[in-house]
This record gives sequence, C-alpha cells and structure tokens, in this order.
Amino acid sequence: MDAGNAAITVPNAPPSSPLATVNFRTLDLNLLRVFDVVMAERNVTRAAVRLSMSQPAVSNALRRLRDATGDDLFVPGPSGVTPTAQADALWERVRGAIDELRGTFERHSFDPSHDLRSFALAMADATATVLAPSLVAALPEAGAVSMRVLPLDTRDPRPMLDHGVAEAAIGFFPDVSVAIAAEGDGAPFAIDPLYRCRYVCVLRHDHPLAAEGAVLDLDAYASARHVRVNFAGRPRGFVDESLARQGRERRVVLTVNQFATAARVVHDSDLIGVLPLSFVAASGLAGGLVVRPVPLDLPLIDVSLVWHRRHAHDAGHRWMRERVAEVAGRIGARSKPGAPAGRESAPAPLAEPALA
Repeated sequence: MDAGNAAITVPNAPPSSPLATVNFRTLDLNLLRVFDVVMAERNVTRAAVRLSMSQPAVSNALRRLRDATGDDLFVPGPSGVTPTAQADALWERVRGAIDELRGTFERHSFDPSHDLRSFALAMADATATVLAPSLVAALPEAGAVSMRVLPLDTRDPRPMLDHGVAEAAIGFFPDVSVAIAAEGDGAPFAIDPLYRCRYVCVLRHDHPLAAEGAVLDLDAYASARHVRVNFAGRPRGFVDESLARQGRERRVVLTVNQFATAARVVHDSDLIGVLPLSFVAASGLAGGLVVRPVPLDLPLIDVSLVWHRRHAHDAGHRWMRERVAEVAGRIGARSKPGAPAGRESAPAPLAEPALA
C-alpha cells in the first residue's frame, strides 16, 4: 500500500468511530467546518446562512464527508437534521480541533469599525427588551459588527454555548452559577454578573386588587386568577413551589412561554402575573399596569452573562462582553427601587446593582 494514501488511525478513537480510519490525504478539511456548523444548527438552511454558502453546496459537502467516513451522519426530519451516534462521536473531536486552531490563528486585536463579525446572544424576551436597545446604541454606526438575539427557552444555556449555537447567553441562571463555582478554575464556562432586579406582581390598572386601599396579601393572591410564565410550558414554576412550601396553591388560567405575552394578557384581563420589574418598565405597557410586591419569598433575579472559555483569547468576543457589561452597568447604576404600591405615573427604576 502507498504510505501516502494509507488510512490514518486516530488515537483513542473507538473502532466504530468514523474517525477510526480516514484517508487524511484526500480529506478536504473544509468539510469539517461545514460539519461543525451543521451540528451546531441542526438545520442545513441555517448552516448555509452562517457559512455564506448555498444550501445545495452544504448538502454536497455533507455527502462528501459521508463518503469519506463511510457513515451516515444525519437523519433528515421535518424541522432539520438529527445527528447519528457516529456524528456525535466525530463532532467531539472535530469541535476540539477547530477550537484549538481558532485559538492559534485568532487575531489579538479587534477593530469594530472595520472587522466583520456577527455575535449570537441567547436571552429570554424580558432580558432582550431591557438590553437590546442599549446594545444597538453601543455598536459603531460605521462598523461591520452585528448582533443576533436567539430565543432562550432553558435555565441552562451551556449546551447551546458548547455546540457553538450562541457566543454567549444572558439571563438568570442560578443552578448554572452554582455548578460553575463548584467546578473551580477548571470550569469550561465562565459566568459574569451583570445586574440584579426583582419579581413583582402586575395587574391591570382597574383590577379590583389594584384599587386604592385594596390589600394584595397571600390570601388575596392565592384566590386570584393567574397567568404563569414558563419557558418550557411546564405546569409548575418557582412561584408554585414557593406557594406549596406554605401549603397554598393558585389558580393558573393560562401558561405562556414569554414575558411579553404575559404582560399583554395582564393588561387586557383580570389575570395577575409575576414579572421582572426591569421588564415591566421597558415593556411599553407600564402606563396601563399596576405594580405591587409579591406576597411570597421569591429569589432576586441576578442577571448574568455565561460564555465558553474557549473564547478567552478571542479579541472580538472580549469586545462583545465588554459592551454587554457596559450596558448592564448603566442599568444597574440606576437607583434602587422601593417596594412599589399603587399605580406609578412614571416607569419604576429598572434594577439594583449586581453582586460582585
């Protein structure tokens, strides 16, 4: 056999892995970049957009990679593609190699006025409502930098970041914060505190419990009709858990997965909602809503930015994190809100300073 055409054996690759025997001489390494993005997007059309390629070109690249590995890598479906077990095994090594190469060739400087870069940030609608307008203002008018806001429907964004779907996630991640702290200096992810806000009860301005002299205590709260926000649409949330600890429950008439939807429902009905105070003030509906303290022991909302440490030496990524921190710092610098009572004629202060 010609040694130049010999198949290579990858150390630590199981015999069944598509990397176990691949003819490296004839392998087009560009196919691995296509494969990486398709794995992250789970959709050929979206991958083509990210790669600035046509959809047929991406599909052809995947066919060539399938021929090179001798394995089917994806199963097509109605909303995209699902990777096979062989694809998962391949990606584990391809992702690490690409990250290492990126760190080797990444420039140590970044000029937002000239460098073309698009950052994908995952966040819930409430967070985007508060941050997005100021983030736009932080971008240079003449630059080539853009940002994409991706929907966040989980309290653990680490899989999104690990797969390269988003460069960073912004939101309230209490369990992730604990997990990263427990992993210590070797944690693959970093979490940066941004600002703190709190949950409040929100009612339409002419709701009976919003009338002057009305008391929104625990009894009144539990007896009211509610709209619940749950990213995954589950029939239970942290408010229900807090009520259960006191042997109480509430009547939830509607469960939605966006704070904006809940705010509109509250505005137009007799349902009560629990929303972040920062979102209420930025929602555009504050004039028709009444904000009251929640008669429950709920956690404060520590909004943080989570990112993968493989971007630690990426100058562009660092620039993006600094802009997010600057915008969040202005939010956190606003005066601390007192416990609101009755309808407010002006938007409430947005947030409290984040903990260091």
